[in-house]
Amino acid sequence: MRKNSQLSDVLHVLLHMADHREPVTSEFLAGMMRSNPVVVRRTLSGLRSRGFVNSNKGRTGGWTLTCNLSEVTLLDVYEAIGEPPLFALGLRNESTSCLVEKAANTALKDSLMQAESLLMERFKTVTLQSLYALFSKDMRKIRRPIGAAG
Repeated sequence: MRKNSQLSDVLHVLLHMADHREPVTSEFLAGMMRSNPVVVRRTLSGLRSRGFVNSNKGRTGGWTLTCNLSEVTLLDVYEAIGEPPLFALGLRNESTSCLVEKAANTALKDSLMQAESLLMERFKTVTLQSLYALFSKDMRKIRRPIGAAG
């Protein structure tokens, strides 16, 4: 089954946008993502409706961040992109008369609900600022002049 990378893609785009102070075009972001500008615009439109980004048309236009990175969590971004399914696992048959399948379904449903609850709690604690700080720290390592002490 194919993985849904939409949340990862959006986080990637947002961190790049945070690193650029000037507006960035859909074409520029699509190039970084190896995607299509239409897909970028469609994805960012959900974030625009939540007030996380803004777009302006014209020669000097593009996408800009309009949110405070320390106030936006992974949960906020996840909700803004439409809450795609977290897990590919599912039940073979939800309405069954088979007692074996009912037992398996109960265990799977319960486990998936617990896992989803834990993941949502974690999403609430991770801000875009914390991700940007990790990214910035790693970039400083890369940009350190040759011969500089590590």
